[in-house]
Amino acid sequence: MPVTLKEVAERAGVSRSAVSRTFTEGASVSPKMRRKVEKAARDLGYSPNALASSLTTGRTKLIGLVSNNFHNPIFLEVFDLFTSGLQERGLRPLLVNLTDETNPAQSVQMLRQYSVDGVVVASSTLLPEFAKAFRDAGVPVVHSFGRSSSSPEVHVVGIDNVACGRMAARSLVSRGYSHVAFMGGPEKATSTQDRYAGFMSEMKHHPGVQVSYSFAEAYSFDAGRKEMLRLLNVGPAQAYFCGDDVLSIGALSAVQTSGLKTPDDIGIIGLNDMEMSRWENINLTTIHQPIRQIVTSSIELMVAMLDDPHRYPEARIFPCSIVERGTLKAPQ
Repeated sequence: MPVTLKEVAERAGVSRSAVSRTFTEGASVSPKMRRKVEKAARDLGYSPNALASSLTTGRTKLIGLVSNNFHNPIFLEVFDLFTSGLQERGLRPLLVNLTDETNPAQSVQMLRQYSVDGVVVASSTLLPEFAKAFRDAGVPVVHSFGRSSSSPEVHVVGIDNVACGRMAARSLVSRGYSHVAFMGGPEKATSTQDRYAGFMSEMKHHPGVQVSYSFAEAYSFDAGRKEMLRLLNVGPAQAYFCGDDVLSIGALSAVQTSGLKTPDDIGIIGLNDMEMSRWENINLTTIHQPIRQIVTSSIELMVAMLDDPHRYPEARIFPCSIVERGTLKAPQ
């Protein structure tokens, strides 16, 4: 049987309320009392009940970690960083899958049932309305990998996807390709829209280069492979900016299946720089997204919001850079 608070109190020779205060963050207890209680707890192997403590403090320390694209391997890294980072701050992550959810209000109701202290929306494809719904319900919220804005309605931490689209277009043009293309993820995703907008706006400055575009069904390997196989049948471009790395790897698989090679026959550049992109058999040229910094900054903002729920929304946007590997020709 687990050791009870009463047993610790009897061992330390103090009241149960003194034991409770000792293990309640911010509660008043003298150093001498704290030492007696902590020694008794160690001797007995006592661990305070976190759920019981929440009844006293009014805080569960639960942080809803909300996402919707669990098929994308990049989120294994994202979830690893978020869960470990939150736990280091004494917070408890509650992972929530909104893959099939279309109603922000239902998401708010679900998280409220768990009495979360805050929510991190970790997605570039969930509509901004999801983060706003938590804000409107009075729940501290940070949208990680959300859409950049000069005047955000909620805290946003991520990258400038429009700038990344421009960066990819300039990179393809600099390598001498005369026909380039954008192969995005789902067309309704704000990340897809912004990367497409940036890519096409840059290509307007290069009228001598033919440009085309298409969209895959999802940010997934299968969707990238399917769309590239279709493009190869109708006549491919010389090089593609794919919406993210997992799409790029699917496209790379389709190119290889068709008996073609990168970068000799078709060039590919992705976005994210996830771990798989560095594997020798993939060796993907890509745009590095500073995921670790985004996650760390998101956690910092969440901790600050727990102390000040009315903190004015800010956007923290991190720069990206191209990682040269083996799926594009060298710049000319």
